[in-house]
Amino acid sequence: MAEKLTNAQIIETLKQLNALELNALVKEVEKEFGVTAAAAVAAGAPAEEEGPVKKGPSEVSLILKGIGTAGKVGVIKAVQSITGLGLMDAKKLVDGAPCAIKEKISPVEAEAYKKTLADTGAEVEIK
Repeated sequence: MAEKLTNAQIIETLKQLNALELNALVKEVEKEFGVTAAAAVAAGAPAEEEGPVKKGPSEVSLILKGIGTAGKVGVIKAVQSITGLGLMDAKKLVDGAPCAIKEKISPVEAEAYKKTLADTGAEVEIK
């Protein structure tokens, strides 16, 4: 029988994953166990009593403005993994910059994708 991993070992392994790998892992866990990773809503006083809450947009678009100076290959691979497109389609999308990579996504998801693309040297904007 395989040795059971400790929580600390699992956390250390998770720290080594990038945002896309973590996103894929969360989806697999949700599918395997029939759960969702949505944050639990705490029962308590209504939000109006806490004062006005600033809300941003619920859906945003991820715009590729340019490929930067680091190199096109890394940007193409990142776009391919984000969009699920084939290699040639991802290349066409990158060559057509500025263009929308993903539309109508959550701001949190957009930030994760932006970080991934920025790590490849791409110039990215969230609208």
